[in-house]
Amino acid sequence: MTIQTVRGTKDLLSDDWYKFKYIQDTAHNVSRLYGFIPVETPILEYTEVFMKTLGESSDIITKEMYTFEDKSGKSITLRPEFTAAIMRLLKHKKLQIPVRLFSSGPLFRYERPQKGRQRQFNQINFEVFGLADPRSDIELISLSQHLLIKFGINDNAKLEINSLGDNETIIRYRKALVSYFEKYTDDLSEDSKNRLTKNPIRILDSKDKKDQLIIHDAPKIDNYYTKESLSFFDKILNGLQCLGISYTINSKLVRGLDYYCHTVFEFVTQDLGSQGAVFAGGRYDTIIAGKYTPAVGFAGGIERIMELINFSSKEPRPIYLIPIGAQAEVYSLVLTDKLRKSRLYSRYDYDSTLKSKMKKAHQVNAKVALIFGDEELGNKTFKIKDMDTGTEEIIMRDNIIEKLELLTQDSRITHSR
Repeated sequence: MTIQTVRGTKDLLSDDWYKFKYIQDTAHNVSRLYGFIPVETPILEYTEVFMKTLGESSDIITKEMYTFEDKSGKSITLRPEFTAAIMRLLKHKKLQIPVRLFSSGPLFRYERPQKGRQRQFNQINFEVFGLADPRSDIELISLSQHLLIKFGINDNAKLEINSLGDNETIIRYRKALVSYFEKYTDDLSEDSKNRLTKNPIRILDSKDKKDQLIIHDAPKIDNYYTKESLSFFDKILNGLQCLGISYTINSKLVRGLDYYCHTVFEFVTQDLGSQGAVFAGGRYDTIIAGKYTPAVGFAGGIERIMELINFSSKEPRPIYLIPIGAQAEVYSLVLTDKLRKSRLYSRYDYDSTLKSKMKKAHQVNAKVALIFGDEELGNKTFKIKDMDTGTEEIIMRDNIIEKLELLTQDSRITHSR
């Protein structure tokens, strides 16, 4: 058997790795502009963490979780999403709210791998807890668009938005949907039949073609809004208009989890095939059963963003050390250490001949070669060769760092915070 990656997982190499890191770093930098605190939760959680929050009719709970029993008999799940784990963190770390939290990292769902959807995937995740004002919803949608602009993909992403209303609205709407869908019980998919008894609103999220025909004439939620729900939604829409953010109201948009109320939204694109959502989220004030905790958030798949952005990593070109002779070989260790501590990207390999060392300098696309032997060591000089032009010059040892900094701007490694 050939050893290969597990289906639905990928290795990240070279340009893809830099693209991945660019997306994470950009998201983190933007999150700081909005006052978000970075947090990280474990990949492993007790299964109970997700069972209590995601809803029994969600696809994640019914089909997609990677769950196993550990050696002590406890049920453990590989994290399928962030929100449930963040709620657990809030409760046990007793964080003061309101609070804005940013997280990113790998998630795991057993799904059919396709473009924009893997079994191990990564997300950037933004959540605000303790703010019930609709302006926090507006701010998060604005943050989403800010990221799209930073990534250069805003023109191809369109905002779809809906409101599920407050608890009273949801109860009214569920009753109306049950009354409607019960007439088509025999024609519904098995998933939708199960959702009919657990959470009929989730039927609207079905991708089954037969279900879609039935859903087309289903009751619209805007006929069931309470006065308060309608006012909340109107404030959000007015806020988006003030910010110049275009949107389309999609009354069938409900998202894939049971905990949403009021706002749900997606930035969608045609460039990802059936997996069209770049960012998606909404409000979930009742995620903890029996306890009102204002919360709103959104997440975006890093791999999906990678499919969309134009990104070319400019890898630094090294300074290649070419020592000639035993003493020079020993000194190259000292010099390489000095260059690296000055944040200059330098390479030193162990080829034996001058010819092979020069060949290696070309192979690694060196910007300059630093050539020195016993004579140069005695004179405290180095010979610098520009690998692009072939020109050479002699530089005094005391001036070498300053000279190399001038010659090799793209060989300087900068630290990101």
